[in-house]
Amino acid sequence: MCYSDDARPPLPPVSGGSGSVASSGDFILEGADGNRFMAYAARASEPRGIGMVILPDIRGLHTYYKELADRFAEIGIDAVAYDFFGRTAGMGERDEGFEFRPHVEQTTPAGVDSDTTAAIDYLRSPEGGVVQQVFTVGFCFGGAASWRQSASQPKLAGAIGFYGVPERVRPFVSGMQAPLLLLVAGADFTPVEEFERFDKELDEAGVPHTMVVYDGAPHSFFDRTFEEHKTACDDAWQQILDFIDSPPSAS
Repeated sequence: MCYSDDARPPLPPVSGGSGSVASSGDFILEGADGNRFMAYAARASEPRGIGMVILPDIRGLHTYYKELADRFAEIGIDAVAYDFFGRTAGMGERDEGFEFRPHVEQTTPAGVDSDTTAAIDYLRSPEGGVVQQVFTVGFCFGGAASWRQSASQPKLAGAIGFYGVPERVRPFVSGMQAPLLLLVAGADFTPVEEFERFDKELDEAGVPHTMVVYDGAPHSFFDRTFEEHKTACDDAWQQILDFIDSPPSAS
């Protein structure tokens, strides 16, 4: 799995919001295909009109991602984190004992895209904050799925991913419209050379993007319990905020 039960998202710069969460909690979303799945929403006390859909790692929705939604709300960004496995695992805890592998293998791009659409629609609704711009951010399995939303969500403002695998995204590059932010762990399981190749492929396809490599950082470095990677965590947060404020455009 990507993050353990002890992992915690780093604290963002406290700017652009009140530093507090207006409301937060678990709820159920329903996709266009009738799939019902777990989600968690956090509303900003001083919203900026921006929404963030959080696509988790291979374990689905757990505490780390709920806390990350809260962190976004604290800086004025309404956020929804959701679970991938409503179709096969139903509702339930996604703790470290959850047998995630069989459910990961049964996910499909179409299913993930449908669920992401439901989360986006929620953020654009009165209950979700009536946001004007929506971004996605994902981690590991969700990192690649987040980048893929650039080709799946016609009104997406941008797609951010940590630890994604380029091979899972390549078939969709030609249809990408929204800009990408690639936050790459330099000591991840996927070699940096593979990201450098992907970077060139995105250039050739005319996909606006920014890629940042954190030398020596491992998979799952975006975790405030990793004190030795605090500098990388701080910079990754700043990259996210800069990307939201000014996404790259096609050259």
